[in-house]
Amino acid sequence: MLGLMQNWPLTCNKILDHAATYHGNREVVSRLVEGPITRISYKDLRGRALQVAKRLEHDGIVFGDRCATLAWNTARHMEVWYGLLGIGAIYHTVNPRLFPDQIAWILNHAEDRFLFVDLTFLPIVEKIRDQLTTIEKIIVLTDAEHLPEAGLSVIAYEEWLAETDSDFAWKAFDENTAAGICYTSGTTGNPKGVVYSHRSNVLHAMAALQVDMLGLSSRDRVLPVVPLFHANGWSLAFSAPMAGAGLVMPGARMDGEAIWELLDTEKVTFTAAVPTVWLMLLDYLERTGKALPYLERVVIGGSACPRAMTEKFETNYDVRVIHAWGMTEMSPLGSVCTLKPEYADLEGEARLDIQEKQGHPPFTIEMKVTDDDGVERPWDGKTFGRLKVRGPAVTSSYFKGEGGEVLDEDGFFDTGDVAHIDAHGYMQITDRAKDVIKSGGEWISTIDLENIAVGHPEVAEAAAIGVAHPKWDERPLLVIVPREGTNPTREDLLAFMQGKIAKWWMPDDVVIVSEIPHTATGKIKKTALRESFSNYQLPTI
Repeated sequence: MLGLMQNWPLTCNKILDHAATYHGNREVVSRLVEGPITRISYKDLRGRALQVAKRLEHDGIVFGDRCATLAWNTARHMEVWYGLLGIGAIYHTVNPRLFPDQIAWILNHAEDRFLFVDLTFLPIVEKIRDQLTTIEKIIVLTDAEHLPEAGLSVIAYEEWLAETDSDFAWKAFDENTAAGICYTSGTTGNPKGVVYSHRSNVLHAMAALQVDMLGLSSRDRVLPVVPLFHANGWSLAFSAPMAGAGLVMPGARMDGEAIWELLDTEKVTFTAAVPTVWLMLLDYLERTGKALPYLERVVIGGSACPRAMTEKFETNYDVRVIHAWGMTEMSPLGSVCTLKPEYADLEGEARLDIQEKQGHPPFTIEMKVTDDDGVERPWDGKTFGRLKVRGPAVTSSYFKGEGGEVLDEDGFFDTGDVAHIDAHGYMQITDRAKDVIKSGGEWISTIDLENIAVGHPEVAEAAAIGVAHPKWDERPLLVIVPREGTNPTREDLLAFMQGKIAKWWMPDDVVIVSEIPHTATGKIKKTALRESFSNYQLPTI
């Protein structure tokens, strides 16, 4: 016997319909690449998305076609997303921070037909245009006045859009239809495409809105500093309009001053980005004495949030830190560190101990940790294992079958992270499986070493890697970037770390550098660091 409920497909266009109908006057504020701040309501944004859909169909884009975006977070980018989604076409967000040859490979592999690009990224497109085998049309997200003289044939978005109107109805299709593609930024081999469905995007956004997750409401004003091209934009282009929250889109400016200006003038209550962005904001606040009178919650993910960062936001600025974890293959939200009743009354260092964890998953995510043979490890908050996940917004395979089978016999996806889970379901990443330091048969967490080092007042950034050792196989080497105007020493740093970790975890040496290499998504590029220090001689050898 089946239920007698209506068949109401979970398609993404319904999210924008809801926002326009029930929160129609709520603003989407954008700092355009051209410079000015613009404002549009959800009702008008829906109208322009319908125009995009109608124009795409007029230009021959049909169900299942892929169209790429090389663009910052703006209302125009959202219009393109929802316009594509509304006809069953597929948005493909391309990370402009990848190498040009990688971008060309990704565009060709996805077989994108149209490319929507911001002015900032036109030089990249000019460099790779001759390599692109499937792109038929390049549309620059600007107006004719700002369209530069380019060495290739391009169209101004506003003029392209003005040639049609919004008299259009969204297409009807199955909720399992592909909605978007985002390629992983893997450090080995070519990136692999993760294909989201309409159903997975809608369910993921609903999961993100749970109070113990991101907990957005129509009373929030949301600043998604995390770009839409980074792991599905952490779902904020879906979850914010689903809740009726206002959006403030930062465009191309990601420096501390620009972010503070939007947080302050637009009275933002909720924001999200990777730690490197918040390092810049906190540095700006400390230099200028500015405050954050309106900001209530900041989501920090992409890489582990340093303990010192959580403490500064909460103690100095009265902003609650939400430590989050996820990955492209999970749409991306996997867990969020909000405090259950078991931990809610903790204060001081004990509270920070919990906030360092990546937290507990929302409904729709199942987790387990196993050994290398697939045997589950106990949830005791200390026994490491391979972190595996499954759920309706977790990938089942990569686009075009790249990488082969990715699920175990129980349908779990191996995240590549090493983690432990405590008795209350709080997960903590201790490393990437490929980054963990194996010393004398035991594992040392590079993340723990890095987080402690960043707590030193003269350290801007830290990375720990394993260096070959004749007796212990590997020993930790700590690489740090000092804060501007400071001159920390090896002895200072080792003394600072003393007593905060097990004695055998202590780095054997410290190297001070001017910068640490990063991946296209802002994570520390451990492969490059290990290569740079492959012949490093530790002082204990």
